[in-house]
Amino acid sequence: MKSLTLYPAIDLRDGRCVRLRQGAMNAATVYAEDPAAQAEAWQAGGCRWLHVVDLNGAVAGRSVNEAAVRAILQAVRIPVQLGGGIRNMAAVERWLAAGVQRIVLGSAAVKNPTLVAEACRAFPGRIAVGIDARNGFVATEGWTESSTITPLDLAKRAEAEGAAAVIYTDIARDGMLEGLNIEQTQALASQLSIAVIASGGVKSLDDLRALRKAAQKEEAGNIEGVIVGRALYEGRIRLEDALRVTSS
Repeated sequence: MKSLTLYPAIDLRDGRCVRLRQGAMNAATVYAEDPAAQAEAWQAGGCRWLHVVDLNGAVAGRSVNEAAVRAILQAVRIPVQLGGGIRNMAAVERWLAAGVQRIVLGSAAVKNPTLVAEACRAFPGRIAVGIDARNGFVATEGWTESSTITPLDLAKRAEAEGAAAVIYTDIARDGMLEGLNIEQTQALASQLSIAVIASGGVKSLDDLRALRKAAQKEEAGNIEGVIVGRALYEGRIRLEDALRVTSS
């Protein structure tokens, strides 16, 4: 049975580990004052990847929580994927050189598609595209703006440009504990050959079981993993149980 990679989320705002509700910066709950210690805890618990987002950077268009990200990279041995405020090749190169394993391009993928193509050529297998969906279109700039491109169109473009994966987030569900949008995740993955990572709204082990079941279907494409945040931080899902459900 195909397993899923569990990506615990470390969302950084003002140097602390937080979770937002539907991407609203004024609706943040602080879960850890020391993101590096939290990263170490996820590693010690058996996680094989970390998903890190610079929330301030996503809005500012440049890295803001650099010190916190570098502390995380120094604290763990497992691979880290990083998004938020990475808008040019210099930033891509700097973070990969610092030890990030995979760069997630979101707003840049919409507004500067040549960057995605250039980064994928320079660093094959190490570039993912973040697709944050709201009302049928992709949101940008830390979810503060809406575009006119659909998630499928952006995903197809990312695939053509050589991205290793896309991360699909249903903004309406993110941080709300309303359950994954498995139907849309599966529909997107079915149209692609590259990996799809699900994100937004995981509330229970049943979500993880349902996503893993969906990933087994031949027509579902390559659903590779799932990002989990609030449910882990609030103890609604125990890490050991999540790892068992996704990979045993």
